[in-house]
Amino acid sequence: MKKRGLALAVVSAMLVATLGACGSGTTKTTGDSAAAQSQDSGSKQAANTEKSEVDNIIAQAQGMSLEELAKKAIEESNGKTFYGVGNSSRGKTALPLFISYLKTIDPNYNMEFEWQQPKNNKIFEQLSADSLKPSGTFAMTLIQDGNQIQTKMVDTNILKTFIPKDWAEANGVSADSYKGFLPLQTLNKVFMFNNTGDAKYTNCWDFVYEGSHPLFMDIDSELVGKNFLYMLTKEEYADKLKEAYDKLDATKKAYFDPVIAGEESDAKDLGLSENGKYALAWIKLWVENYTEETDDGPICNTLVDTSAKDQSGLLVYSKLRSVEESANVSVNNITVAAYQDDYTGIGGYGYNHYLFLTKNSPLPWTACAFIAYITCTEDGFSAWGKDMGGYSSNPKVMEATEAKYQHQKGGYNEAGEDQFPAKDDRGYDWWTKDGELVLEDPQYCADVSFTVGNWIEMLSKASDKN
Repeated sequence: MKKRGLALAVVSAMLVATLGACGSGTTKTTGDSAAAQSQDSGSKQAANTEKSEVDNIIAQAQGMSLEELAKKAIEESNGKTFYGVGNSSRGKTALPLFISYLKTIDPNYNMEFEWQQPKNNKIFEQLSADSLKPSGTFAMTLIQDGNQIQTKMVDTNILKTFIPKDWAEANGVSADSYKGFLPLQTLNKVFMFNNTGDAKYTNCWDFVYEGSHPLFMDIDSELVGKNFLYMLTKEEYADKLKEAYDKLDATKKAYFDPVIAGEESDAKDLGLSENGKYALAWIKLWVENYTEETDDGPICNTLVDTSAKDQSGLLVYSKLRSVEESANVSVNNITVAAYQDDYTGIGGYGYNHYLFLTKNSPLPWTACAFIAYITCTEDGFSAWGKDMGGYSSNPKVMEATEAKYQHQKGGYNEAGEDQFPAKDDRGYDWWTKDGELVLEDPQYCADVSFTVGNWIEMLSKASDKN
């Protein structure tokens, strides 16, 4: 109790300092202004805003079509080697497609490439180290975890956002007016449960009810999971948790009420909205009871087996694509919670793979062209779009991808029979509306990472109790 009290005192002090620096607890700052506020002197602020060669190239590139960028890339990188780094291995699949596209413009074009995928969250260390060189090794990156991207990569001027002209037009904005990072795709992690037993999960609170221990990648190993918890404290999602709570029966409310009441003062100390206590209660119960796993693959393999009767989990939806059917293993042993007609509340969370140039990119024109290719063409996005559960940020590419791969009928066989309904991907629009997917907001996560983040750190995870 003393430890928790001290932690809350520290969090409260940090919150006061944060509010004092920002002037208001609700004021949002852009990445540039947040970076400027963190500097100690005007000279450092000036250094942060000084335009580099890469900045100037991005400014020009944002007014060009893909074909114009492709011609610039050919001039720049013919006969050279392109190095990329990302959280997704599929950059390695997309680069040969990009080279083939450039060859349609110049048949004599040739470029070697290497794509790295660091493990254990090392990508941030790798990019930070590379940024210290006059000319970097990596031309660009495909990276996840909005919180760390904001605080470690963008506020520090290590990564640069490029908005392709064609992408901006498809989204009804201009490249210059668009605010935020450039997402390649949104991926969803969704609540699922093994349906071979008697357990019912018809409300998002059921996953934190007495006796429930969902399988989940540990929040300290895959940090987008921690961002999910941060996002639950945002007013719109806290309100959704309150709405779901209101639909519980009296027995379940009686179980949750003491926990919710116990978090009321914490919610006030953390500067959360009126329903923030519901978010903190849900987070507390989740962290203290989930069963820690190392990866979503093993979680999926467990849940689809008949031996996992009544077990639940929160995992990447696309993992269902690789299930091999057998006597004891089947996708039909799984129910996607939000697909139930009587389900209430959040169905999971969505996070993005973002695209950036490095500040010292050795091939900036080629990086811009590659980014435009994978965000503005169906062929370019196909390395990711061939699988369910990953949605292009370009509505035209999203539509073309669905037309080609028909993920919404992913469970159908050639005879037109729906053999595996759980694999019928209902798509981005459904998931973000009816499915009530919690969407990552990098700036919000960065804003609360010290306050809510420290509060979460003081919770005792189930794995710590064993």
